[in-house]
Amino acid sequence: MKKSVFKVLALLAVSSVTFISCSSDDDSNDVGTNPSGFVANPADFKGELKAGDEVTLDPSKVYYLTGKLQVNDGAKLTIPAGTKIIANGGTSSFVAVAQGGQIFVNGTATNPVVFTSENRTPGAWGGVVLCGKAPINKATTASAEVSELTYGGSVSNDNSGVIRYARIEYAGAAYNSEKEFNGLSLFGVGSGTKIEYVQLHEGADDGIEFFGGTVNTKYIVSTGNEDDQFDWTEGWNGQNEFWFAKAGLGRGNRGVEADNNSNNHSLGPISNPTIKNMTLIGLGGDYNGAENQALKLRVGTKGKLENVVLANWAKGIDIEHDATLAGIPTDLYVKNVHFINVTTTASGKKSDGTVADVTAAFTIQENNGAGNGVNAPTWTQGWTVGL
Repeated sequence: MKKSVFKVLALLAVSSVTFISCSSDDDSNDVGTNPSGFVANPADFKGELKAGDEVTLDPSKVYYLTGKLQVNDGAKLTIPAGTKIIANGGTSSFVAVAQGGQIFVNGTATNPVVFTSENRTPGAWGGVVLCGKAPINKATTASAEVSELTYGGSVSNDNSGVIRYARIEYAGAAYNSEKEFNGLSLFGVGSGTKIEYVQLHEGADDGIEFFGGTVNTKYIVSTGNEDDQFDWTEGWNGQNEFWFAKAGLGRGNRGVEADNNSNNHSLGPISNPTIKNMTLIGLGGDYNGAENQALKLRVGTKGKLENVVLANWAKGIDIEHDATLAGIPTDLYVKNVHFINVTTTASGKKSDGTVADVTAAFTIQENNGAGNGVNAPTWTQGWTVGL
């Protein structure tokens, strides 16, 4: 009799567990722990992940980004390989990770994560914004010009997550001529964050911009963006390898625009990245854009660049301002640069506008740049477009 009762009780217990397990499947489209009640609705993807939320998207679904998606302090968003996020809505539609939040974009070479738009027009939506706690020179902390989130601090190894094998397309929506999104904006992002195998494609402003911080990158592709392909400012220090950029759409400005601090050129921490193996391809020496320069180094930036191919530019290297020039050749140099179809290899200008000799800033040597000279490197195969 006791054995029968125990069997019945055991059966009821198993049934109860089974019922609870089945009833918890409420057709929500996110997987994880979500104490705030956040649900990733593919048809209306927006909202805020709050502390304790851990949301994983479903790669079998297409997510339509209809507004701001913000990952707050203590929250985590995971985006598996093959996930597609389609965004429209201009400046109202963007993905932002606040200080203490984390994003994990886990694409693969054959199955990247894609952020794109339906109309495939530059500036169709904002872009992806990360705000970390690493040092900047604008102030101890500041408010990001897009997203209005706080960034900066003293945590050099701050970790905002991982973005790996991802394309960010048609971003760069503008609030006005002075305030606009980039494809990927990195505000005070720390070295604990991993950014590699990322393409920024046909955005309306810069492809990728670093606002201070210490984040490192590898295998970055920036193509057809309407302003600069790469941009840094506010004291960014990072270790980088394999950058490939190609202007397109018949418009665009510099390959790299590099600043330290426009208000105080010597303010620390001073922008001082290391970049090895880089190719920058322009629109041709006769392109009449006002900023047809491969490398614009100004307002006190330092930098150590090595193995660089500069092709199809009116000007290869342009160095401006006394504080910038003072870094030559120990703290600012381009070692082993290969000029191809560049009208003027280099020029310099002091803060008073007079000409400066910058021949000590670079050495000339043929090299393969990002891996394959002016051609697409093998590491771009399978996950990029437009090359």
